[in-house]
Formats: sequence, C-alpha cells, structure tokens
Amino acid sequence: MIQVELSRIIIDERRQDQIIVLKEKLGERQFPIVIGFVEASTIKMKLSGLEAPRPMTHDLLISTLEVLGAKMEKLTIDKLVANTFHAKLILRNKSNEIIEVDCRPSDGIALAVRAHAPIFVDEEVIKKAEILKSS
Repeated sequence: MIQVELSRIIIDERRQDQIIVLKEKLGERQFPIVIGFVEASTIKMKLSGLEAPRPMTHDLLISTLEVLGAKMEKLTIDKLVANTFHAKLILRNKSNEIIEVDCRPSDGIALAVRAHAPIFVDEEVIKKAEILKSS
C-alpha cells in the first residue's frame, strides 16, 4: 500500500460530478477520482476550516465512532473495477480489534479528513489509474 494525500479538489458547480486528485505522499504519481458535488463540498469545507452549525453526516459518523470507543485508523483504496474505485474504512474498536467497512472512496476521504487518518492506495490501483506527474 502506498500512502497518498489529497492534492486538489476541482469543483464545478454546473456539473454533478467533481474531481479530487490524490498524490503519493513520497512520490510524484497522482490520479483523479470522480466524486459527487456534496462529497466534494464537505471535504473542501472541512479543509477550509469551516464548521456547519449542526453536524453533517460525515461529522456524525466520526462522533458516533468516538462515542462507541472506536477510531478510524486509515482509509484504503484497494480496487479499481470497471473505472470504479473501491475503498475500506479501517477502524479500531475499544477492544483493540480491527474492523474493515466497505465504503465509497469519496465518503472515506471525507471521514479521513475529519479523523486526521492516513489514506493508502494499493499499488495495482495506482498502476491501473491514469497517473500524471506532478507539475
């Protein structure tokens, strides 16, 4: 698994689909993931330091995990099938057990941003995705 970081969020309010770009933390490869407008907006809002007056869905899930004594350890993007990325939340419960939960990468990234959790991508996924050099 290769650790990546969020490089860019490209939001076009005239379109439903938005783009986030993930970049290798210790390398030059990067690739786009198409996500929905709501997910892109909630990620950008959190990164900008803006807080909603009431908890949004991703904030609610992080709070729920905390109340249950669990924590998000990391997000893994582990498959690319028919141009669709697949991801898993890796959680640790209060008994110190690891739990994997299937999720959309967009939701996983929104949660990782809130939980300050690292994001990892399988090497094969990076090889399959269109890779661009950073400029």
